[in-house]
Amino acid sequence: MKKIYLRPTGFVESPQRHEGESLRLAGTMLWFSQIEYSTRDKASTQRQLVAVREWDDFAAALPQSARERCALLLDRITAPRAALQLGAHMIRFDQPHVMAIINATPDSFSDGGKNLDPEIAAEAAFAMSRAGAAIIDIGGESTRPGAPLVWEGDELSRVAPLIRRLAETGTAISIDTRKASVMEGALQAGATMINDISALLYDDRAVEIARKSNVPVVLMHAPSQSSDPHKDGHYDDVVYDVFDWLEQRVSAVEAAGLPRETILVDPGIGFGKTLSDNLAIINNLTIYHGLGCALLFGASRKRLIGALSNEADASDRVGGSIFLAMKAVEQGAHIVRVHDAAETIQAIRVWRGLRDAALTVPI
Repeated sequence: MKKIYLRPTGFVESPQRHEGESLRLAGTMLWFSQIEYSTRDKASTQRQLVAVREWDDFAAALPQSARERCALLLDRITAPRAALQLGAHMIRFDQPHVMAIINATPDSFSDGGKNLDPEIAAEAAFAMSRAGAAIIDIGGESTRPGAPLVWEGDELSRVAPLIRRLAETGTAISIDTRKASVMEGALQAGATMINDISALLYDDRAVEIARKSNVPVVLMHAPSQSSDPHKDGHYDDVVYDVFDWLEQRVSAVEAAGLPRETILVDPGIGFGKTLSDNLAIINNLTIYHGLGCALLFGASRKRLIGALSNEADASDRVGGSIFLAMKAVEQGAHIVRVHDAAETIQAIRVWRGLRDAALTVPI
């Protein structure tokens, strides 16, 4: 049986000039004028580009099951995402936001352990918040390829003091972990969001902790939920395979009691994916709006940037990081997860100025 996918494309700058020819993307500042309709089975994939103005007639001619699938996907693609409540902070998704990274680890690929000291890390986090970061994402275990597994007690001891320090000031904090005991301790310390690279699969208790805490949760795709999230990265078509995996995982987590409006999805750039895999996902990022969840994107300083820029070191990948973040923003990513918060926020503000001008132009 063929599976159906919809990917919004053909973005227009000033939709008010083209009445009835575009639709708003997931409550963002973007409007699309075309829909790529794809069908896929084990033998082949077919794609067809349909103008929004012709969509109703096109869909009406499909078999009933296909019409129902398309209606579900299009509703998810166009529905505004519910605001997230992170403690005292309300984060609305009519504009993109920055999640700033703080690695409280001695072996981070991006900062070499400079944020292991809670006071130094706190000052870095405060600077990111002052620059406009909506969320500070704190992790105590490196998940780069080949990184050693960290005992949960050590991981919690790295992040808890920093979380408590930031929580005292009302900062919105995400805990980047796959371990239930670390989630518990971090939430008790003041974290108000869970960011799990294993999509709550690594630890048997993780789903229950997330359900009881009633905080937003990021489900990321990785090909393995073992101690090495990078292994077993084999795909028939990475864009669709990642979509299928995330769709199944969101449904399972929702069935376990987590409201869909509190679930975010992340396609997992760099996790068990080749350079060509990563580029395919980035170029087709809008397909993941069909999951009906807020979309988080993280490619900051990752290996693919080095691969495309003469093997630049992680510290020299700022330009590429900002470009990829903006590529995601231009495809409706609701949150971009970055190391270089101030620079990315400036880029987003300039982008928003352009969007505001385009959306307020006289008809």
